[in-house]
Amino acid sequence: MNSNPADLALLKTPGEWGADIAVGEGQSLGIPMAFGGPYVGYMCCTEKMMRKMPGRIVGKTVDKNGQRVFVLTLQAREQHIRREKATSNICSNESLMALFVTIYMSVMGKQGLKDAAQASYDGAHYLCNELVKTGRFTLAYEQPFFNEFCVKFNGNVDALQNKFLENGILGGVKVAEDTIMFAVTEKRTKTEIDRLVELSNI
Repeated sequence: MNSNPADLALLKTPGEWGADIAVGEGQSLGIPMAFGGPYVGYMCCTEKMMRKMPGRIVGKTVDKNGQRVFVLTLQAREQHIRREKATSNICSNESLMALFVTIYMSVMGKQGLKDAAQASYDGAHYLCNELVKTGRFTLAYEQPFFNEFCVKFNGNVDALQNKFLENGILGGVKVAEDTIMFAVTEKRTKTEIDRLVELSNI
């Protein structure tokens, strides 16, 4: 099961759902956005599968010419010594990001993590409802969501996003010609959300 760890402060954990393996990205646990990284992924499993975890993971992607390429996504520092028997997946970058996460979680505490997750959830649902009320947006998917959602806009998405930028707002990600994905975190205030909605309706 793949899940956002910050959301798990409110939601059932993969273990509670009966997952054998849980994976995800830990950026939401106090790691600042930095033009794509470095971030920290997590991968954990039940005790019975602990010795079966891979020592390396190779990912498939495409290069700038669109050709298929493979990249070493995860490898153990000790792997050059123990090779296929290596099960530890720690390297300097991952350790630094894991330290970010550790400090963030210790400072926030259990209740702080819950409060941040609740604020993200509430803010996203408030924004979604307010956008739909304008009559210019409709939900792209009739599915439950936590703090990210997609809406279809009955106008020019590029022009709308340029208007947001001119007013100092990063207004979502264009995922299709008529669709924008918005995400709301605990750092966004009601005043900021209302301003975005106001600009959407001008």
